[in-house]
Amino acid sequence: MTTAQICVARIGAPHGVRGQVRLWTFTEDPYAVLDYGPLATKDGKRTIEIDNVREAKGHLVATLKGVADRDAAARLNGVELYIARDALPDTEDGEYYHADLIGLAAVNAAGEAIGRVVAMHDFGAGDIIEIAPPSGPTLLLPFTDAVVPTVDIAGGKVVIEMPGEIVGDGPDAADS
Repeated sequence: MTTAQICVARIGAPHGVRGQVRLWTFTEDPYAVLDYGPLATKDGKRTIEIDNVREAKGHLVATLKGVADRDAAARLNGVELYIARDALPDTEDGEYYHADLIGLAAVNAAGEAIGRVVAMHDFGAGDIIEIAPPSGPTLLLPFTDAVVPTVDIAGGKVVIEMPGEIVGDGPDAADS
């Protein structure tokens, strides 16, 4: 059985002419990508070592071992970098890695199937859980204790309490 992988960064366009690249990290602390040692491509056929990074506006600028010019950096544009899931530290109670939630069954309090967790998003106002029902459009719900009171990773499910009508929705919204 292969170990689950977690994408921790994505290489962007070259920065300058000496082989530096823009680097978008998906870790709580952007500099944590330096702590994991060599990172691998999804297929595991290539490893990439980050020599050093510096902060830029909205991303990092990284120097990668063995990448010495703009052309070599350009060939890496879009490459996602992974680590083994078990290389990540354990989470605190009530904290989850998005990768651990994706794929879980979503059920209501009575245990009836609602769908499956297909993604987690953060558009700036808190985490959103995306659930794909058996048919129809996906559901985007706030990932809060009120809406998702139970996360049972070992049991392979999340319990969803569907929120009531949201103020501002519906035909009477203008009368509110």
